[in-house]
Amino acid sequence: MNQSALLKRLFFQSFLALFVLISCDSYHGLSQMTVRRAESARGGSLFSGARELNVPWQSSSINAVARMLAGMSGGGGRDALGALRESSAWPWHQQQMDALWRQHEAGRGQRVRAWAAREIGDLQRHRALFYPFSGPDYLFAQELFPHSETYILCGLEPAEPLPDLARMSAGEVAAGLQGLRTSLSSIMNAGYFITKDMRQDLQSTRFRGTLPVLLAFLARSGAVVDSVDIVRLDGTGAPVLSGAAGGTAPGLMIRYRHGLGGLKRLFYFRQDLANGSMRAGSPLLNFVARQGAPPVLLKSASYLMHDGRFSVIKNFILRNSAGIVQDPSGVPWRDLAASGLDLRLYGDYQGTLGIFSQQPDLRAAYQSGRWPAQPVDFGFGYLFRPSNTSIIVARRR
Repeated sequence: MNQSALLKRLFFQSFLALFVLISCDSYHGLSQMTVRRAESARGGSLFSGARELNVPWQSSSINAVARMLAGMSGGGGRDALGALRESSAWPWHQQQMDALWRQHEAGRGQRVRAWAAREIGDLQRHRALFYPFSGPDYLFAQELFPHSETYILCGLEPAEPLPDLARMSAGEVAAGLQGLRTSLSSIMNAGYFITKDMRQDLQSTRFRGTLPVLLAFLARSGAVVDSVDIVRLDGTGAPVLSGAAGGTAPGLMIRYRHGLGGLKRLFYFRQDLANGSMRAGSPLLNFVARQGAPPVLLKSASYLMHDGRFSVIKNFILRNSAGIVQDPSGVPWRDLAASGLDLRLYGDYQGTLGIFSQQPDLRAAYQSGRWPAQPVDFGFGYLFRPSNTSIIVARRR
């Protein structure tokens, strides 16, 4: 073997070893969480048209579905959705989704990622993120915490099976894609979902629930989706794969990859976080605690934790998180100030929308100079203009 061939072989072997090392490290990080399959589970697919589209519960075709919903090409290989891409609604959907994404990137996306890398890099190093009151907002979870391997989202919005795409009429496809775009446009433009409008937009079409939104965000953020499963939490907070029983699912687990060897999991649970449905030691809180006190993201949370009826989730967050990144709609300032956490302010607080509670103590904190506020150049939460955006970051001392 000549010297040139030997060098090429050594380079290939070194690259292969590095790939295996990176991949094994990613899998090792997730190995701490065991997801068992219930005896009654039969595939657990949320794709009701699995047979017709050759989409089993784990298949590259699932990624094609995500890319179709995101307005993206099939990504190479056999595309089981080629006929849908030939419909009259597809070119318009692709054009509008491209425009939405460009607008988000230019107006908010790049700035959010730059701020997060600069200001919360320490919190980004945690393997998991807890995002209560999120709905299907994977977009901001990923942009603020891109290195997380496990994302835990929850809200009141349902998780429903996707329809049999092969049997949808052209009108149903067009209406479904329109409803998806309308729902996505609120968070892409304003930075948050308008819950009432989102429910109406999605529930009025065949693309119902949170799954189409999550899949579209995953594809647009560069993820390759490997599988989608129905999942529930047992009494101890351990995730269990469940069978597809029709109707809405208690939760979703989406396995996907980002970059070289970057295996990740996204969990979405339909969960009422009021005290009447939650208690200390509830399955969801146990599941979150198992992730090692992950940081918490709170955005556009409807000021629910300002109400005593949400004290369980509020106290859990204050006592069990490595840090909190939130707008003023999350944990009330008075509770943060009394928590002993290290607090930092960004932007400016000038009050909030009239339908929500005001926080004069937070306004006073900005004016006091005790927590010198750093400027931000993007909108975040209900007040989506940089001039009146307020961000609070809390950390364990």
